[in-house]
Amino acid sequence: MKPNSGTLVINIMNGGKAEAYEGVYQCTARNERGAAISNNIVIRPSRSPLWTKEKLEPNQVREGDSLVLHCRPPVGLPPPIIFWMDNAFQRLPQSERVSQGLNGDLYFSNVQPEDTREDYICYARFNHTQTIQQKQPISVKVFSMDSLNDTIAANLSDTDIYGAKPVTERQPILLTPTGSTSTKVELRGNVLLLECIAAGLPTPVIRWIKEGGELPVNRTFFENFKKTLKIIDVSEADSGNYKCIARNMLGSVHHVISVTVKAAPYWITAPRNLVLSPGEDGTLICRANGNPKPNISWFANGVPIAIAPEDPSRKVDGDTIIFSHVQERSSAVYQCNASNEYGYLLANAFVNVLAEPPRVLTPANKLYQVIADSPALLDCAYFGSPKPEIEWFKGVKGSILRGNEYVFHDNGTLEIPVAQKDSTGTYTCVARNELGKVQNEVRLEVKDPTMIIKQPEYKVIQRYGQVSFECIIKHDSTLLPTVIWLKDNDELPDDERFLVGKDNLTIVNVTDKDDGTYTCIVNTTLDSVSASAVLTVVAAPPTPAIIYARPNPPFDLELTGQLERSVELSWIPGDENNSPIKNFVIEYEDGLHEPGVWHYQTEVPGTQTTVQLKLSPYVNYSFRVIAVNEIGRSQPSEPSEQYLTKSANPDENPSNVQGIGSEPDNLVITWESLKGFQSNGPGLQYKVSWRQKDVDDEWTSVIVANVSKYIVSGTPTFVPYEIKVQALNDLGYAPEPSEVIGHSGEDLPMVAPGNVQVHVINSTLAKVHWDPVPLKTVRGHLQGYKVYYWKVQSLSRRSRRHVEKKILTFRGNKTFGMLPGLEPYSSYKLNVRVVNGKGEGPASPDKVFKTPEGVPSSPSFLKITNPTLDSLTLEWGSPTHPNGVLTSYILKFQPINNTHELGPLVEIRIPANESSLILKNLNYSTRYKFYFNAQTSVGSGSQITEEAVTIMDEVQPLYPRIRNVTTAAAETYANISWEYEGPDHANFYVEYGVAGSKEDWKKEIVNGSRSFFVLKGLTPGTAYKVRVGAEGLSGFRSSEDVFETGPAMASRQIDIATQGWFIGLMCAVALLILILLIVCFIRRNKGGKYPVKEKEDAHADPEIQPMKEDDGTFGEYSDAEDHKPLKKGSRTPSDRTVKKEDSDDSLVDYGEGVNGQFNEDGSFIGQYSGKKEKEPAEGNESSEAPSPVNAMNSFV
Repeated sequence: MKPNSGTLVINIMNGGKAEAYEGVYQCTARNERGAAISNNIVIRPSRSPLWTKEKLEPNQVREGDSLVLHCRPPVGLPPPIIFWMDNAFQRLPQSERVSQGLNGDLYFSNVQPEDTREDYICYARFNHTQTIQQKQPISVKVFSMDSLNDTIAANLSDTDIYGAKPVTERQPILLTPTGSTSTKVELRGNVLLLECIAAGLPTPVIRWIKEGGELPVNRTFFENFKKTLKIIDVSEADSGNYKCIARNMLGSVHHVISVTVKAAPYWITAPRNLVLSPGEDGTLICRANGNPKPNISWFANGVPIAIAPEDPSRKVDGDTIIFSHVQERSSAVYQCNASNEYGYLLANAFVNVLAEPPRVLTPANKLYQVIADSPALLDCAYFGSPKPEIEWFKGVKGSILRGNEYVFHDNGTLEIPVAQKDSTGTYTCVARNELGKVQNEVRLEVKDPTMIIKQPEYKVIQRYGQVSFECIIKHDSTLLPTVIWLKDNDELPDDERFLVGKDNLTIVNVTDKDDGTYTCIVNTTLDSVSASAVLTVVAAPPTPAIIYARPNPPFDLELTGQLERSVELSWIPGDENNSPIKNFVIEYEDGLHEPGVWHYQTEVPGTQTTVQLKLSPYVNYSFRVIAVNEIGRSQPSEPSEQYLTKSANPDENPSNVQGIGSEPDNLVITWESLKGFQSNGPGLQYKVSWRQKDVDDEWTSVIVANVSKYIVSGTPTFVPYEIKVQALNDLGYAPEPSEVIGHSGEDLPMVAPGNVQVHVINSTLAKVHWDPVPLKTVRGHLQGYKVYYWKVQSLSRRSRRHVEKKILTFRGNKTFGMLPGLEPYSSYKLNVRVVNGKGEGPASPDKVFKTPEGVPSSPSFLKITNPTLDSLTLEWGSPTHPNGVLTSYILKFQPINNTHELGPLVEIRIPANESSLILKNLNYSTRYKFYFNAQTSVGSGSQITEEAVTIMDEVQPLYPRIRNVTTAAAETYANISWEYEGPDHANFYVEYGVAGSKEDWKKEIVNGSRSFFVLKGLTPGTAYKVRVGAEGLSGFRSSEDVFETGPAMASRQIDIATQGWFIGLMCAVALLILILLIVCFIRRNKGGKYPVKEKEDAHADPEIQPMKEDDGTFGEYSDAEDHKPLKKGSRTPSDRTVKKEDSDDSLVDYGEGVNGQFNEDGSFIGQYSGKKEKEPAEGNESSEAPSPVNAMNSFV
């Protein structure tokens, strides 16, 4: 035995036999505290005996028969390794037909002529003695049927010769094991080897199954051409019946091996050392398992506990020793032995009864240094019995440390998870038990982290150039940093071209081999940081131009590290084509749910060729990679191999869950279904749950599939519901979903708003107030209030018109609103209704209000007639919209000389009931410009202008003139007409612009010599100025006229086709047509002629036969107030005089808007009817509709 050691050395190198030392050894270590013993150590000498001599007869076998060559090696220790070789020391080839069994024998399922040889030699290799033993060669001779017949023919009769059978196929039989069943016992943790070798022709194929179960995955292997089943690390669960089946085309045979897995003892809980203080209690536990169940026995200091010295504090209870109120003499080493027929376990446990005051083992004033924002661990290794309690203090007189900012470990270590600069200081550790107290101080210093504030950047440099990488750092002043540069994660080349400065790396005379990644690493004693940049070397300018192109696609995609939720993808980049790859884009295809559709997965920097990809369950993944450089994206790579992830519970629930009723008594629950890859497994369904909010009801649930909507019927009207939709599949449910609030169906509101009040602000604006309705009567989501209002009559004319209701909607819970666009001096009605998602509630009682007077519109026309030497006659029409009671007209005029300069202005006030005026005492042969407007009590309206000339010596003036410019305006266009006196074939033009604007006039040329033109593309609700001129007449033009386009028409809320007056009118027209047809028919039957000429004469005046655009017929106006007037214009008869009309109404109210005022080219209907001949067509603007008279003639 070695000195100062427990090692026993047995040396037989200088003589002696190993057999003399064969036996079982055990070591015992003993002191005053007790004795410990080791496991039994068995020593056996190795043996490699020789083969026993035996006489081997040659094996003569017929072709196709089976054959077994027995090896029968000598028994050695350890057992030898068997293999078959020939005389040339070459291993004999093995196959499904010829193979070596576990016992070393060589089995032939069927022999063939090529198996004939005389040197089948079995070798036994004894590894421990490093010797190989050889068996005598075995001879095998295979007779084919032809040679066998020749041999038999020399000895037997002809009858026997011809009775020899040829090679026949045979169904399988088992060579080993024999019989139909066998048994096998193996120990837990060992390797189970089961063997089946069969004979037959053709050679049988072996298959293995486990009856009533599956072969264990990842632990099952097949060897020796599937003739050997190998299961590693067997456990009790591998017990059972294993069946091998040998099969060829003629049949099959099987063998059942009943496997029993036994187990030598193994630890469940091994006893552990126990340190107790006097008077304390404790236990030693020794638990082991095995098959059969092991026996537990206890020893004290190597002596069976039954005969060991008694200890009153000790009690043995099976696999447990219980100590109660121990004393110092109770210290001992206890051994637990667990054994069965297959082995044993032995463990020592030292029960040490100590009474020791605390001791701190960490050196005093130990300095700890850490970087800010990193954890700090301050040690306080201690010893004592009883176990001391540890407390930490900061500073000499600091309070005890507590709180979430500290972690106190069982070994006494204090952890500061996130150390800050203010954590620097002295920390005191105090250990105390019943026998005393001790303390120790340690110091902590928190340093600023090291940072690279200017990192190296990606560089592209031409060959033979110079490049520099910066690496500027910031560090704690007390730490000394060192900077190291690497190229491609290796040391820099030993080359004087690489110049390392304090904060940079410079490379001069750059070559192609300098291409790569350069890394700056900054190290201190406490931390390390690094930054990298890529250097790309390109050709120098004198070389031919580099062709930059998109990169070639990556290739060789490989999946490794396949896990349930992740996989690692790697690839090889394609050619960069002279432009560095910036990044790689990874896409995936789900072959299970969306085959052929590629989705974005992630992207990585161009220097990276592997990526860890997160996966979803139940997706058949394929991946492809696309490279991207400055030029563009490469073609996608070839797809990777497919990887089908395992199914799992859904990870998420449907989104956008809503509950909205479609009827007053239902609740429609909708959601956005999960996409295919979100299902995580087959059988995706949804659990829809609901219950009424604020009512103590249980959840009601249904499970549905392949839908994204569920309707709950029989619900109360508009009540809140708690709703949740949870996904599930065949493996289980998704996490509990969040609840959303929905409402059952809405119904129409029950009550109308009350206390409706109207406050008129001015002549065109009013403010309406109302009280909100109670929310419970809304019976739905309050969307707002609608105000219906309509004009009843104009107070200036006292005549009614058909009702056109307008609607204004006020969102939310507003209780007031403004009504714009009212007509002055008119009577209105309105009512208010509440609106929810279902519709409108009942209307409030109609409220009547009136608008005050406003300023009037311009007079409808102004014409100047009967020029004399010193007088002119003026005639005008009242304003289309008086907007109140007219008080007077204002006429202003002034002379214009030959240079178009204006003279003094004269103003005349005219009573409101006048419609004409003769101006006398004017200068002869003088042009005058007139300005004319109307007034109400509020003020003056817009004016109309005209020019006229007094005559000279009662002779018709020879110079040309353009007068009576009139306009008929719509929303976006206006019809301009005028009268011209002068030479024929004048070419006219129209100039216009926004009234009051200083912009230049816009000019439009009139085709031909017509006296009208349509201005298009105007802005609604805008005042325009217009004048007409003639080309080639010294720039002569008319006076200015001002008109205003109509406002954008509000959409009418009431369908005219449903109004009673319209239906009655249509019925009257239909009856009139029927009567005319009957009269025509009767007159023709009597031989008479229909008086067409009389009819034409009767309708010669189109002014009293207005056309209805709805049906093309004509009738008389019954009420002058039932229709809208034209805006700032008049209708001009064919005699070129402007006459006062009996009605101010226009045709607009009988059509679908203001378009009814004009023909297709915009000319005013009736303006050229009657006596005026139809002019020939000229361009788009020359096509005119037939006059009303012609329309009637064509109808009759």
